[in-house]
Amino acid sequence: MNNPRFLQVHTLHSYTAALLNRDDTGQAKRLLYGGTSRTRISSQCLKRHWRMAKNDPNAIQNIPGFEPAFRSRELVTEKVIQPLRGNYDDSIVDAIEPLFQRFVYGDKADKGKKSRQTLLLGKPEIDWLAAQAASIARNAKNANEAQTRANELRTSANYKTMTKGAQLPGGLVGALFGRMVTSDPAANIDAPVHVAHAFTVHAAETEGDYFTAVDDLKVDNDFIGADTIQETELTCGLFYGYVVIDLPGLIQNCGSDKRIASAATKSLIHLIAEVSPGAKRGSTAPYGRADLMLIEAGDRQPRSLSRAFRQEISNNFSIARDALRAQLQGFDSTYNTGEERRYICVDGNLNGVEAKKLNLGALADWASGVVEQAPDE
Repeated sequence: MNNPRFLQVHTLHSYTAALLNRDDTGQAKRLLYGGTSRTRISSQCLKRHWRMAKNDPNAIQNIPGFEPAFRSRELVTEKVIQPLRGNYDDSIVDAIEPLFQRFVYGDKADKGKKSRQTLLLGKPEIDWLAAQAASIARNAKNANEAQTRANELRTSANYKTMTKGAQLPGGLVGALFGRMVTSDPAANIDAPVHVAHAFTVHAAETEGDYFTAVDDLKVDNDFIGADTIQETELTCGLFYGYVVIDLPGLIQNCGSDKRIASAATKSLIHLIAEVSPGAKRGSTAPYGRADLMLIEAGDRQPRSLSRAFRQEISNNFSIARDALRAQLQGFDSTYNTGEERRYICVDGNLNGVEAKKLNLGALADWASGVVEQAPDE
């Protein structure tokens, strides 16, 4: 295909006796779809596990050219101000800290750290801030002069000043998943990786898990019960997942370097297939890999295949695979948009669909190669 603009990634993942993503009450997140309550995994949960998979051989941290990023309310405190402590007079450091907080977090910085936005900054941005703070602390004769210089910086510079010349100003995480900066909308990074909430193709399958903890060293013979009695929720499910990668957007966010964008895409395909979300890991071992992953390359607006599961089906991979295939055939015959496709499937094939079956390594290689053919904008 010439000039593909989008990669669409469809997956089916199966998990048993797990609590993958909890709501504020500690129960599994849910979604009402087609009149049926489904178990859900939020996009935030999925993205966090992909970006935090630092020990995985395909982690994005292993990509050549990777720039780290940090997400916190304490970026200025920990990365900019704390390194100055002990090296410069405390009165000078104390004088400039509020102004640097305001530079990064805007007016909300004055209301305390709990009011600040949990913000993502890339290492190039943090390095620039740290260098400016160190320069002011080093050259100011007293606290008043330091405060004046810091205020001049705050009023004359902005996020664009921080990122000048940086290929990945918001780090590779920002390049993939974007960021929002309420204090400076011009610093926003549009996310080229669009992640849908995964949901079960069938009705939610849940059970309350009653469990106890027994005191191994108890000496009171009158005490025969459990030391702790609790209950949690466990779920089973076959989840449909959907991810879209806007290739021109990704390339632009990577400083127009297709090598980084291609490597990031290859890494992401592996992570989507192999890295599991999950709470209560110690008691449920919620680890699984994609039973099916279908990737489509095309130049038309993406479209989810979630409609295949609007009417609930049973928790059966073969039935779900065939429902997804039927939905794909319906779109093909109606719209004829001509996507090029590759897929992996642990059981069976997508018969009747023009798509080549591969293993995961070959699939990721193919997807990364598509990036090389994509337009820059």
